[in-house]
Amino acid sequence: MTTDEILYKLAARCSVSELCLSDIEAKLSKYDLPEEEKTRILRHLVEENYVNDGRYAEAYVRDKYRFNKWGRIKIAQGLRMKGIDKETIATALEAIDEAEYQDILRDLIRAKRRTTKGKNDYEINAKLIRFATGRGFEFGAIRQCLGRSADEFEDWE
Repeated sequence: MTTDEILYKLAARCSVSELCLSDIEAKLSKYDLPEEEKTRILRHLVEENYVNDGRYAEAYVRDKYRFNKWGRIKIAQGLRMKGIDKETIATALEAIDEAEYQDILRDLIRAKRRTTKGKNDYEINAKLIRFATGRGFEFGAIRQCLGRSADEFEDWE
């Protein structure tokens, strides 16, 4: 493929779905191109706004908490793994609607509680906390959702 064909192919891909700079770099590494050509393609895609890490982070946050039911911690970790800078991540996470976020967490815990078995409420809540932290939710939000005071969970912090 020529450089222009690769450029058009990547531009078309960016037009269909959001990609971040590291995604484009990974796709470019599959082609045997000189570094200056890879740089030219990247620069063109950024200048023409095909690739925008801020826009990508906003879409990633929105999709992961609404569809995958992930918490802020797991979302931020995923964005860091994509090479997105801290300021962009923080800005994207601010767009999360707190009421919707709490509703998602509450629904997740409610559904998990139905299938969780334990000897007592303490054991069941411990399992629910582990489940929700694994989904990336903050301990304070989980504790609030479970309706417990901080004193009851001192051993888990």
